[in-house]
Amino acid sequence: MEQLLPTVSVIMPVRNAAQTLEKALSSTLNQTYACIDQIILAIGPSDDMTEIIATNYQSMDSRIEIIANPSGLTATGLNMAAQKAKGQYLIRVDSHCEIPPAYIETAIETITSTGAGNVGGIQKAVGKGPYQSAVAHAMTSRFGVGNSKFHYGGEEGPSDTVYLGVYEAELFHELGGFDESLVRNQDYELNTRIRRAGRVVWFDPKLAVTYSPRSNFVGLSSQYFQYGKWKKRVIAKDPRSTKFRQIVPPATVLILLASLVLSFVYNLFFLTIPFSYIFAILVASCIIPKITIQQRLLLVLVFPTMHLSWGIGFLIGTGN
Repeated sequence: MEQLLPTVSVIMPVRNAAQTLEKALSSTLNQTYACIDQIILAIGPSDDMTEIIATNYQSMDSRIEIIANPSGLTATGLNMAAQKAKGQYLIRVDSHCEIPPAYIETAIETITSTGAGNVGGIQKAVGKGPYQSAVAHAMTSRFGVGNSKFHYGGEEGPSDTVYLGVYEAELFHELGGFDESLVRNQDYELNTRIRRAGRVVWFDPKLAVTYSPRSNFVGLSSQYFQYGKWKKRVIAKDPRSTKFRQIVPPATVLILLASLVLSFVYNLFFLTIPFSYIFAILVASCIIPKITIQQRLLLVLVFPTMHLSWGIGFLIGTGN
């Protein structure tokens, strides 16, 4: 007798995603997995063509369901979609990414064989144009983002967090879903609770998802400021979840500020610290292989934008 495949529901938070939603939905509809029962879009207030695109796709495939997310918050939208989901597993897909054709099939094989509470993979940043490509290289560099495997890959196995997520629905609901008080880092916080509950968060490098990074300095700086700001809230909620990589950016900001002050008050020798940081940026920008000179020059600005914005967000962000 043929074994029935587990049913899955895709949950997708959507807001101002006109430029990327078509690719996200097309990649979801073109999955090799046979038991995708629902594709639930939680659409927040948008001032572009997002709702029209979503409605057009809904008319082409009855599995697509649209619900309103008045708050526009990612965690709220995901929880609202999860409440309507009927599948045994919840597949998180974001509206700015593309999942490969076998993504869901591979994820279900992995989560059923490992018994994990959540399975995810790599955020494969891919840019268009020199600046976005430079950001993509920075996002896949240990110097840029630390030692989290979901940015650059690694061996399959347990992890503190993963990109996106394929959740066992029963466990997701038992734990109360995403913390809606968090604007960002709600995935990391939920993964912490999954691990505290004695379940595994499993990293599978075969689950590589194409991600479009920010395309300008303002957007990148704002994004990483928010990352730092909300990471502080997550750490305040559960200090035991703190990782060394999360302390480095705020420590870097404080050390650089202190060295500048000390150089003026006491001795110019303290300027060796910011100069050492600049030298490290130059080295990191030069050793990345197969990129253009223009991208290397942009990396000299992209790396500190990411580091310092994250660190400042952590230090002064209020979490409101």
